[in-house]
Amino acid sequence: MDTIDRRMPALKRYYVDVIAKNFLGSMVCKNVHRVPKLVKVIINSAISAESDKSRIEEVQKEIGLIAGQKPITVLSKRSISNFKLRAGVPNGIKVTLRGDAMYEFVYRLVSVALPRIRDFRGLRAKFDGRGNYTLGIQDDSIFPEVGVDRERKSVGMDITFVTSADCDKECHELLEALGMPFQKRRQVAEVNET
Repeated sequence: MDTIDRRMPALKRYYVDVIAKNFLGSMVCKNVHRVPKLVKVIINSAISAESDKSRIEEVQKEIGLIAGQKPITVLSKRSISNFKLRAGVPNGIKVTLRGDAMYEFVYRLVSVALPRIRDFRGLRAKFDGRGNYTLGIQDDSIFPEVGVDRERKSVGMDITFVTSADCDKECHELLEALGMPFQKRRQVAEVNET
């Protein structure tokens, strides 16, 4: 008799029960240890060098609300005069999600946040060649955790999905099985023609 862990996130349970078994059943992977899985999700946001301390704290608070975990402040390593950047000055916010928190975030992103994007036609399927995918979001107001306020500046962010897949095809299949709404090839061709 199987015991079900009620505390396991629904998306993680779906991965274990359905997605992993489908990869094994379709003979894409002959070994259970070769089945691609989501390793971590990294959320980062860049901050301009001229930002004051209150803006940095505001961005850190918003990214923390979205991720459900306290982010760290990334400091610049060297001075670059063209960008008005000095060494040791905060220039980004970053948070890395693993385990259950990662699956909860991906579930909220796919089911709640992405459908709130205006005129959304799907995500472009451009991978990095190593089985990872990065998604850029221009406005964080698509997340319900962040309140919509007219005086507030929007925060953009990059969300990187790091997988154990060896190639982009396996990563695409894994993320699509997890619910990522990628554009279909025909849809991409229509957009490129116009």
